[in-house]
Amino acid sequence: MKILNWPLPALLAWGLSWLFFSLLTLSVPNAWALIGATLLSVLLSALGSTLWRRCFIVLGFPLSQLLMTSTTLSMPPLAWFCLLILIALVYPLNAWSDAPLFPTPTRALLKMPAHVHLPLEARILDAGCGLGDGLQALRAAYPSAMYFGIEMSWLLRLFCALRCPWAKIRQGNIWLADWKTYDLVYMFQRPESMPHAVEKATRELNAGSWLVSLEFEARDLNPTAVAYGPDGRPVWMYCAPFEARISGP
Repeated sequence: MKILNWPLPALLAWGLSWLFFSLLTLSVPNAWALIGATLLSVLLSALGSTLWRRCFIVLGFPLSQLLMTSTTLSMPPLAWFCLLILIALVYPLNAWSDAPLFPTPTRALLKMPAHVHLPLEARILDAGCGLGDGLQALRAAYPSAMYFGIEMSWLLRLFCALRCPWAKIRQGNIWLADWKTYDLVYMFQRPESMPHAVEKATRELNAGSWLVSLEFEARDLNPTAVAYGPDGRPVWMYCAPFEARISGP
């Protein structure tokens, strides 16, 4: 059962590991306290829902300990505060239920036009456009389309607009935006986001419009087409009205 949205499990695990480390140093040498707190972070890695998140939880405490104690890598408290502010700007609280910053590979979408036929000046939305890598990959596949991007972080939205001046980028919540006017909505989110995307796309996309997801499948739907990029990642393509997947007996 899902209890905490990512990255809350990581923050909780790191905080508990640091608290445990601080308590241990009152009675045992620092080396033993470090080992004990690291073992606790290993146990708390069970809070991660995927392998890479569990690794992230495990490595967080020892790496932060290294940064705090190293004479060459030590950071003053003000630097840690500025780092937290930067993380909050890049990854705001109300975007924690969506994907972190995953850039789309440049050539990942070049096979799409063989399956998804769009009119000239089609309206394409990158839902969660980040720094604009997805928009650039889409433009390489459909150079004559009109491009739009929505990004929750105002800082990422600013950089995306600078990198993609030919696209209309705005700050906002992809789940509150209206998808009705788009011929194609592209996403590179995460598995947990796909049921929500399917529900929204089913409700809002017009017949003949497309929902496209890099890597993560909409498991409730039968894909209209699937293509694979140079690195082997699948591109899942769904044309509205969608065909529901029928579960086996």
